[in-house]
Amino acid sequence: MARKAGSADLPLHGGRVPPWLADRMTRLGAVICETIVHHYGREELLRRLAHPFWFQSFGAVMGMDWHSSGITTSVIGALKRGLGPHSGELGIHVCGGRGKHSRQTPHELVAIGDKVGFDGTALAKASRLVAKVDSAAVQDGFDLYLHGFIVADDGRWVVVQQGMNDGSRTARRYHWLSEGLKSFIDEPHSAIDGESQGEIVNLTDHRAEASRQGQLDLLSALGPDGITRELAALAGGARPAEPVQLALPHLVMPAHHDVRAKDVQVRRLHAALAAAADRGPEDFAELLLVPGVGARTVQSLAMVAEVVHGAPCRFSDPARFSFAHGGKDRHPFPVPIHVYDQTIGVLKSAVQKARLGREEELSALKRLDDQSRLLERRVSGPSVEALIAEERFQSHALGGRSVFGWEEPLRNSKDGAA
Repeated sequence: MARKAGSADLPLHGGRVPPWLADRMTRLGAVICETIVHHYGREELLRRLAHPFWFQSFGAVMGMDWHSSGITTSVIGALKRGLGPHSGELGIHVCGGRGKHSRQTPHELVAIGDKVGFDGTALAKASRLVAKVDSAAVQDGFDLYLHGFIVADDGRWVVVQQGMNDGSRTARRYHWLSEGLKSFIDEPHSAIDGESQGEIVNLTDHRAEASRQGQLDLLSALGPDGITRELAALAGGARPAEPVQLALPHLVMPAHHDVRAKDVQVRRLHAALAAAADRGPEDFAELLLVPGVGARTVQSLAMVAEVVHGAPCRFSDPARFSFAHGGKDRHPFPVPIHVYDQTIGVLKSAVQKARLGREEELSALKRLDDQSRLLERRVSGPSVEALIAEERFQSHALGGRSVFGWEEPLRNSKDGAA
């Protein structure tokens, strides 16, 4: 996985995650992480968290607003709550958070280091340096307000932190990964997420090494007062040439709340639905006996399986993963509580049995993902609009809920498109 995974536009949203969803995000996020660690190890979980496209998809599959900055806060909070009780077993610890919680990160790292044996003081220093680089060395107009530090027992870590720009109502998320990190000031980022705000002063780019050294030389030769005089002279004379914009590949997260066809790679969505229909009767026969929700739950499991097993290139459309459990703001459809709870139950059962050496259920999830890849090139299905309308039509039967309340029954399928 590339250390520079790109950037994305993130609309800045306020509000809180309702308790009924926060509790489920805590449980689903934890069990997905446990599954990844079981299959691929702790290092791979850290790599996933350092990938901005995967991170956004991870939040979307948990029922958060699929495109917004709120995913960052809610995912970090859910992992801190959900992985905390399992930190001794998994060897993964989540520190920091939003606001005052971010300032506690160094103290948490020292305490965990004393407990498990890594150098907590050194990691506390790393935490401060990461925050300082993204607030001072990368001058992009965003003020940091969230700092999440996830560390493994062996001292490897990932940082996810976010800043906001009140003027443009956008957020920028930064990802750091200790794997392969050689310097805090020479291209340390795994990725930078956020809306382009024009010119960015990024002194951590390796091409800025001469600039960094030149600034030190200038400060030594002229002193602060001399630099001030030089700046005044420049302001009164010819304008210096514009610097070259240092571009990164980026994922554009649109401002609209509704999920549209252009936001989704439809053939991959169709493949997940077809894989559920193909593998479900054989691998999840008992689940399908549950009235009303069995087949729909297998569809969600197919998308969760891709979050667990999918390659980085498959997460360029986070909106697709909102079709697993909807969104708290009713986009693309209300959260189907019955399906969500079934998904958590199946995953927890699979992980618990795998700990005892019984891999059948986790293997079934892997087969779902494998089948989706096989079907992707030749499958077809309803339009995105039709899928959303059908989900909204059956939402009441599936325990549909959003920040606006429980869903009422609809009279006909046309009402589902509202």
